[in-house]
Amino acid sequence: MIKNIAKKSLVVALLAGIGFSAVAQERVYLIDARDVVAKSGTGLCWRDGYWTPAAAAADKAGCECDKDLLPAGTCDAKAAAPAAAAPAAAVAAPKPAGEKITVAADALFDFNKAVLRPEGQAKLDELVSKAAAIKLEVILAVGHTDRLGGDAYNQKLSEKRAAAVKEYLVAKGIEANRVYTEGKGEKQPVTGDKCKGNAKTKALIDCLQPDRRVDIEVIGTK
Repeated sequence: MIKNIAKKSLVVALLAGIGFSAVAQERVYLIDARDVVAKSGTGLCWRDGYWTPAAAAADKAGCECDKDLLPAGTCDAKAAAPAAAAPAAAVAAPKPAGEKITVAADALFDFNKAVLRPEGQAKLDELVSKAAAIKLEVILAVGHTDRLGGDAYNQKLSEKRAAAVKEYLVAKGIEANRVYTEGKGEKQPVTGDKCKGNAKTKALIDCLQPDRRVDIEVIGTK
């Protein structure tokens, strides 16, 4: 009996001598300086004298070493904890910031045209400066028209205007694959039923001006 005790004491002393330790109140397995559990040649964890199933359940190595001896459900609860913490980590990541700029098409183009005016270029230069201040993800340019004219014509005009915006932005250094364009034609008016009639009178053209627009959204992270 004395020899067995002496052998066990010697093993513990040797483990301590090469950097293994056991903290009675916190750990019930022998651990090294890397906080890794010491194991025998057959893969069994070295327990200290304070080991009990309840104490092992509180030790972070308990499920690794003695899963079958721990109270039911202990290891299932620990496995679920990291999964529950994952959304918190996602929240900590920087969120993309988006800024949507609606530019009157009349400020970018002459009426019924898709060629950028000098004033329109100046407005897009402002947008390029804003994009340079963030880590740009994408720019969305969506062209719109008023309801005057045929559906097919308006659709094509809205697409050409969005494409003209992209072409200018790319010429100013924005990567082409970060600029997406779309034409909505007359499908998304903002004037509602405010403007009456269909004749191309100056009054109606002026009333429908808000519908002739390009929505430009700059999305990135600061």
